[in-house]
Amino acid sequence: MAAIPALLLAACTTAPTDEGSGDEQTFELTLAHSYTEAQPQHRCGAQVIADEVAAADVGLTIEIFPSSQLGGDADRIASVASGDIDIDIQGASALGAVYEPISVLDAAYAFDDADHLAAFMASEESDVLTAGFAEAAGVYTLGAWSAGARHFTANTPIRTPEDLAGLRMRFPGSPQYLMNARALGATATEVAYEELYLALQQGTVDGQENPITNIVASNLVEVQDYISMSAHQLNTNLVIMSSKWNDLSERQQEALTAAVVTAVENVTECIAEDEETILAEWREGGEWEVIEDVDRDAFQERAVAYLEENFTGEALEIFQAIRATSD
Repeated sequence: MAAIPALLLAACTTAPTDEGSGDEQTFELTLAHSYTEAQPQHRCGAQVIADEVAAADVGLTIEIFPSSQLGGDADRIASVASGDIDIDIQGASALGAVYEPISVLDAAYAFDDADHLAAFMASEESDVLTAGFAEAAGVYTLGAWSAGARHFTANTPIRTPEDLAGLRMRFPGSPQYLMNARALGATATEVAYEELYLALQQGTVDGQENPITNIVASNLVEVQDYISMSAHQLNTNLVIMSSKWNDLSERQQEALTAAVVTAVENVTECIAEDEETILAEWREGGEWEVIEDVDRDAFQERAVAYLEENFTGEALEIFQAIRATSD
């Protein structure tokens, strides 16, 4: 699932630490993301990349900065483009701020599952997408993984699109997420992720949607009665890199690429294992009710029809290419 980096336009500003063996230089790379150290994106993703690169012994070391220590998503995208951050893990919708078509990876029901994402990332169509992103933003795409499917939570079950009527559902404020809300039949209310728990507790919003690991990290079980297993969107993360890539030797590039491939596999497995454990606890614990009989076909038919009608140009081509790689 690691995409081959495309042509990069931005200039590199970070200097190597010293000379390595022969003509190879040694580099200390920064890797930033917004997740906590307990979440799979860190322990099975970022940490695996750092460990695999260190084990390769090719003159690369990676220092990780989790939990938005180096800024929020928008700030970090700009820092990667300028070369102030070397590697970052970002959601596709956040990257849409600098290259709108890439946000289609976060479209409702674009992907069926993690295997479908892998199939698309291995296709020529994904190379076109990442090349366009590199040309527009000056950033390489090293790989992509699924951070789990997103599901609805509320104080009432949500089994069909009609059940969303009258509910104020929190969605992230990016254009793609707000488009997803309309496609699914929801009335979107924008609330910052950090303020979500309080907004639900105080009734500012009636419900929300997130992958299971985020729901756990935010303790939303304390302020919601139902989780409805809609799986309406695959939460897609991309591993992106600044023009520092151009300074690495071929051996270092190969080691970093291999590390990302391993991390993609590990994150996918970790997410699946974590979700299975969490769901078993929820079903047995009774803290809230897990709604299994969601009419996903109804949601998907509505969403895909809406998106195919409202996407235009390159975004529509990408969405159709993604759907074409579905089993």
